[in-house]
Amino acid sequence: MITFITRRLFFQTVPSLFLIVTVAFFLIRLAPGGPFASEKSISPEVLKQLNTHYGLDKPILVQYTDYLKNVVRGDLGPSFKYPGRNVTELIAEAFPVSLELGVYALLFAILAGIGAGLLAASKPGGARDYLSTILSTSGICIPSFVLGPLLVLLFGLKLGLVNVSGWSSASDRILPSLSLGMVYVAYIARLTRGGLLETMVQDYIRTARAKGIPESTVMIKHALRGALLPVVSFLGPAAAGLITGSFVVETIFSIPGLGRFFVTAAFNRDYTMIMGTVIFYAIVIIFFNTLVDITQALLDPRLRSKLNEKA
Repeated sequence: MITFITRRLFFQTVPSLFLIVTVAFFLIRLAPGGPFASEKSISPEVLKQLNTHYGLDKPILVQYTDYLKNVVRGDLGPSFKYPGRNVTELIAEAFPVSLELGVYALLFAILAGIGAGLLAASKPGGARDYLSTILSTSGICIPSFVLGPLLVLLFGLKLGLVNVSGWSSASDRILPSLSLGMVYVAYIARLTRGGLLETMVQDYIRTARAKGIPESTVMIKHALRGALLPVVSFLGPAAAGLITGSFVVETIFSIPGLGRFFVTAAFNRDYTMIMGTVIFYAIVIIFFNTLVDITQALLDPRLRSKLNEKA
């Protein structure tokens, strides 16, 4: 396992981060406008001083080299739109909110998805199976930017049960978590159902049934562990997506998370904030994918040799 982690770090993580930084840096510079283009009544002299202060007057390759050196040292640079604050401070301030939202959405997706999958697999081809399939398909088809406003309209404006924006009380977490996690409920339910149907025909399941063990115990205690391997494989990208992909949800519900900072930075051409957020999100995604591979190996030791071959 240590060999796998070491190989993953040096042969995948570092090259991937280098490629992400390089592509993102030059794509941002190719976009029209600049970080100070929207400033009102700014004189050419002041604009020149700002560009000199932030190093934007240097050749693009020099800017790129300087930025790489700073990133290696852990310095993501100052924010262009938040004077006196650097990108690291802004990420450290906003990410806990996005992380909390992602954890709530992931817990909801896991519990609801596995429950729906168990319900569907208990009676394949029955009414519960069809109902679970319909709900799963609906969850996949309705994106968060559609589901979020619908939940706001129904539970916030019509029924008045919860607040429609903010992040100050416990009830403020409900609608954003549902909006963000609903799509993943559908995928987890389908994966759980498929894994259970495949596992329930194995010999050890027949043995458990022959011993007179109740069907519910057989399914939950014996079959579910093997059936969850596809779910575990999916949870890595899902967890990363929930934590890093909350831009729309945070904007809809006015949540002060990292997603809103990224959207604001993109509109304002805040180069360093965009780059810092992209790098941070890339590290989070790589971390979760590695964590999933390790978890799979712990659940199924036969995968350890395959992981070393992949690395």
